[in-house]
Amino acid sequence: MSISLVAGLGNPGREYDNTRHNVGFVVVEALARQLGLAWEKQRSFEAETARWDPVPGRTVFFAKPLTYMNESGRAIQAMTGFYKIPGTAVIAVYDDLTINLGLVKVTVSGSAGGHNGVASLLERLGNGFTRYRIGIGPKEPAQMDIKDFVLGKFTPPQQLIIDQTLERYVSGLRLVLDHGADRAMNQLNRRDSQ
Repeated sequence: MSISLVAGLGNPGREYDNTRHNVGFVVVEALARQLGLAWEKQRSFEAETARWDPVPGRTVFFAKPLTYMNESGRAIQAMTGFYKIPGTAVIAVYDDLTINLGLVKVTVSGSAGGHNGVASLLERLGNGFTRYRIGIGPKEPAQMDIKDFVLGKFTPPQQLIIDQTLERYVSGLRLVLDHGADRAMNQLNRRDSQ
């Protein structure tokens, strides 16, 4: 099934800009920019949304929930309900601590892995949505609290990696939209991807 809703996960508000937890927003915003899309706040969905019509008869919605990470599912469920989009046609773009910085992994099932935004989506949509997992690991120092780490900002060298890899994140996301999760998994999930 082709993707009809691209959900970037993050926290709203300037204080969360450039935090590790907001890398999902960054990638989705970059793709929307590349496609020339305009964002608008939609109160009924508690989200900023954009609309892309790549070919006649196909619409892809973009969303950045304004609910804070832990309630992401509430905003996405409001959109899927309104537009009658099945959970299997949703892709969530988010940070993943278990994947090294600079890498990305596409999966279509699994647990929340301790990610509150994904837990909220699982609770509201069920399993079966596509996950576009952007590496922010490893957590250093190891003893640092997970919450402090994900809500912290990238160090300048890490930010440089994000900036240099952003184009690849965007083209990988576009690959999922154009050709489906299976093909994207084959191409993107190789550990040695440059």
